[in-house]
Amino acid sequence: MGILRSLRQAFRVPDLRRRIMFTFYMLLVFRLGSHVPVPGIDPTALEQLFARGSLFGMLDMFAGGAFSSFSVFAMSITPYINASIIMQLLTVVIPKLEEWSREGEEGRRKMSQWTRYGTVLLGLIQAIGMAFFMQGQGALARGDAFGLMSVVVTLTAGTIFLMWLGEQITDQGIGNGISLLIFGGIVSRVPGGAINMFAYLREGTVSVANMLILGALGLGIIAGVVFVQEGRRRIPVQYSKRVVGRRMYGGQSTHIPMRVNQAGVIPVIFASSVLAFPPTIAQFIETGWAQSLAQSLDYGTIMHTALYFLLIVFFTYFYTAVTFNPRDVADNIRKYGGFVPGRRPGRATAQYLDRVLVRITLPGAIFLATIAVLPNFFQEITGVPGIYFGGTALLIVVGVALETMKQIEAQLTMRQYEGFLR
Repeated sequence: MGILRSLRQAFRVPDLRRRIMFTFYMLLVFRLGSHVPVPGIDPTALEQLFARGSLFGMLDMFAGGAFSSFSVFAMSITPYINASIIMQLLTVVIPKLEEWSREGEEGRRKMSQWTRYGTVLLGLIQAIGMAFFMQGQGALARGDAFGLMSVVVTLTAGTIFLMWLGEQITDQGIGNGISLLIFGGIVSRVPGGAINMFAYLREGTVSVANMLILGALGLGIIAGVVFVQEGRRRIPVQYSKRVVGRRMYGGQSTHIPMRVNQAGVIPVIFASSVLAFPPTIAQFIETGWAQSLAQSLDYGTIMHTALYFLLIVFFTYFYTAVTFNPRDVADNIRKYGGFVPGRRPGRATAQYLDRVLVRITLPGAIFLATIAVLPNFFQEITGVPGIYFGGTALLIVVGVALETMKQIEAQLTMRQYEGFLR
């Protein structure tokens, strides 16, 4: 009832209503585009290809089924995510990019522009690989140069359009546009997954007890994600009293809320995209070593699970370091006359914040990685076959939903309304 009341209140605010409806319409455009097929694809050959199984279950989940139907959005937003990862990694080693990152809005605009260039380049490479792969599998109705070019141009244009769509949602809608596109793709698979589950139940493939175990695991993951996402370590900060003219300022106590999972679900998205890229490219190379690489990185293998776990831990620390700079926080505290009790202002405070950040990030990173690899063991635990919608999907869905709710909550709080999280 509280959520429905808050939704009614949100829709009473014209600007907030416009943002919510804009986000809804953009997600609707995304879902409609996922059903527009790439021209020149033989649907019968495509159906036979995916019926044999492939490495692309996770990629197809992110694309909301657009990959298995080979629609114009078949590559989803993966090239943009990979380009963003590369840009953030290069920021650490290239001084010019680091300088741009410190220039505020103008610097972010330049980095966004180069990220778009990288998206086009990576999307073009991936589209060429997909076109040749489909040609090799006999799924192209026209296998000449014109047929290949039409597939490459269509797939690249679809990714560029999704990138633009995500940026429009971020600027004019509610929430992070790229995350919401992935959210929409995952959620769109829920009805089909539920139908498959009931089909398994009706055919006797699984029992009611198996379904109850699966439901309990899902609820446990959701509760754990919410608990960790909302977990914070409060660092007390005391501000000294100072007299300016005839008025006295300062003297109050506050705190710095350092989140256990500062990076949110970004590490999971990054790790999934990085791991999906090598086997995707390897599938398009008809050589023995490439096929061996694709098989070793197949979803659920030991190497895939280990790399997935380690990459999530790495990206959690990396993205936390990018978004939270202890030195800048310590300098801002000192600039306004504050100090952490028991710590000298400046360098000592920065070292203390860095030490706390490293320690509280570790359990958050391990939790994210553990939840993400759980689907590899779901089939053995529950006895339900073919589970792609597992820990990774739940992490992304719950994390994006929480962040979007917080943005709506902030908008309502600004207008003195009671929000979702009360």
